[in-house]
Amino acid sequence: MTLTFHWFLPTYGDSRYLVGGGHGTDITSAAGDRPATIAYLGQIARSAEQLGFVGALTPTGAWCEDAWLTTAMLAGQTERLKFLVAFRPGLLSPTLAAQMAATFQRYAPGRLLVNVVTGGEDAEQRSFGDFRPKDERYRRTDEFLSVVRALWRGERVDFEGDQVHVEGAKLARVPDPTPTIYFGGSSPDAVRVAATQVDVYLTWGEPPAAVAEKIARLRTAAAEAGRTLRFGIRLHVISRDTSAHAWAETERLLAALDPKVIAEVHNGLARSQSEGQQRMLALNGGNTEGLEIYPNLWAGVGLVRGGAGTALVGSHAEVAERIEEYHALGIDEFILSGHPHLEEAYWFGEGVLPLLRRKGLWQHPASAEAGPVVPPTIPFTDRTPAPTAS
Repeated sequence: MTLTFHWFLPTYGDSRYLVGGGHGTDITSAAGDRPATIAYLGQIARSAEQLGFVGALTPTGAWCEDAWLTTAMLAGQTERLKFLVAFRPGLLSPTLAAQMAATFQRYAPGRLLVNVVTGGEDAEQRSFGDFRPKDERYRRTDEFLSVVRALWRGERVDFEGDQVHVEGAKLARVPDPTPTIYFGGSSPDAVRVAATQVDVYLTWGEPPAAVAEKIARLRTAAAEAGRTLRFGIRLHVISRDTSAHAWAETERLLAALDPKVIAEVHNGLARSQSEGQQRMLALNGGNTEGLEIYPNLWAGVGLVRGGAGTALVGSHAEVAERIEEYHALGIDEFILSGHPHLEEAYWFGEGVLPLLRRKGLWQHPASAEAGPVVPPTIPFTDRTPAPTAS
């Protein structure tokens, strides 16, 4: 199977540093911030499309702009880029969610993907008016998706579950095609929902052995439910012409971090109710030493950011090798990001994707319909040699 690559839209703002704009923290960098304007996000989206990314993940939370509204505004600035819209089932009804998806697919044909986020933190959910405990939230996600899928099939739905209740629900027009459902989670409840309801299971970037164990667990659960799943992984990336240059970038990012900020974030994330977040936290331990936890897998992002906390780091060839390694485990979709998102999209798109294309693992989405693709103009170049030891 040809690999699929997605990029990321930083709807909380962008920066040349690991902190700046948020992503679940109250920390901002002193310089280098780029506001999340439609103009800037449009730059990222158009560049991702030109480079050959199939879609772009847009996050959800109080710390960022609304994913549905933002992507709807960006759809008109792009031609084929799909939008992987993250949203939380407890914050809108399943009928409304199904209708919104159908409308999006009609006005931006075939360009909606959905990332269902149950919500791992009680405090954040309560800020949105959702006071259900985590186990009930997962049951609600299960019931929510049952209703949404039935509506997308064109059925009239009467459903009374423990968490979701609708009567006489039906869509005037169903989405065509039906949006692919992405979902992640490491707890037993998350595995159960993924096995029965979703199309693509997403994991954060752990070392290959941990990813392999998780894939095996999900495959077994899905098989017991009479289903099969596809698998994706969420990672940051720092890919450069040489390995030394890439690792020098990690040193630049680390040098900008205040130890007090690292301690503050670590202590805050240690209270997280998310099993996936705890697994990320264990990879760095709040320590700036020993962050290469597997060849070319760096846990430094998670020192100051919640969510996906690891990055692929190395030369373009090394990053391509790690991607092949994850693919051998069963990963077919990669959701990537970098700081800043515009420049890192080009580093990866012009450095790694051509290597994967030559190996027959990737092709530009436009290649079949438009013939040979002319490489996009480079908006940013940085060929400064990596520092040498004195």
